[in-house]
Parts: sequence; structure tokens; C-alpha cells
Amino acid sequence: MTITKAEYKQMAKKASPNSHYARDMAGAFLIGGAICTLGQCFLEIYRFFGLDEQASSAFVSITLIGLSALLTALRVYDNIAKIGGAGTLVPITGFANSIVAPAMEFKSEGYILGIGAKMFVIAGPVLVYGTAASILYGLILWFFHLY
Repeated sequence: MTITKAEYKQMAKKASPNSHYARDMAGAFLIGGAICTLGQCFLEIYRFFGLDEQASSAFVSITLIGLSALLTALRVYDNIAKIGGAGTLVPITGFANSIVAPAMEFKSEGYILGIGAKMFVIAGPVLVYGTAASILYGLILWFFHLY
């Protein structure tokens, strides 16, 4: 069966769900803002207990990673992501989710071939290209500071 471009476009339009831009942006804004506000609350709590700026910031990162990993393992993070969309991709929580979710999905295949091999399916390219880009940018910066 051969279809024309116009027919394909019509079929794709019919099969594609309608986008609700205002609702999606509001959800992303609210959920992303809530995650950032939660992080700021943790920062203030850690400062209140006497930690300095650097230690407080490190503990906030650890806490947000742990919470997002726990919520992913409990299958709650995906429900939050349905409402918040891109707002749940706040770097540290989204990255933790992108590592834990495949690990949970492939745990039935065992620790090595399941969790170990599939854990970085989503996050792996980010790590590889992020590391390569930082090395490249560092070399460029180093080169220009020499001359």
C-alpha cells in the first residue's frame, strides 16, 4: 500500500494527541518551581543546623537525589512527571530518575545484565558527551589562556 505525503500527514494529525500548551507550561512551572523551592527549604534547614554554605549545598544535592530515586522506586515520580512534564527534569532530580527508572525496569534480568547493563541507557549518553564536552571546553580555555 502506497500513501501520499498528504495522506500520511492527515493520518499523523488524526493519530497525534492535541497539545495543551498552557496547561503543560503551567504544570512544568509549578512542579519545577516546587522542586526548586523544596531544595531551597532543605538548604535553609541545613544552614539552620549549623552547616556552612558548601556543606549545605552538598547535602541538598544528596537529599534531592535520594528523594527522586526513592520516588522513582515507589513509582510516584512518573505520576508527578505526568503533571509536571519538563518541570520534573530539574537537572539533579531528572538525572536521578533517568538512572533509577531503567534499573527498576530491567531488575528482573538480574544484577549484571539487567540493572548493571541497563542503568545508564538514558543517562549514559549524557555522561559520555558531557564529559567529552567538558574536556574539549577545558582544552580550548587552557589553550587561549596560554596565549
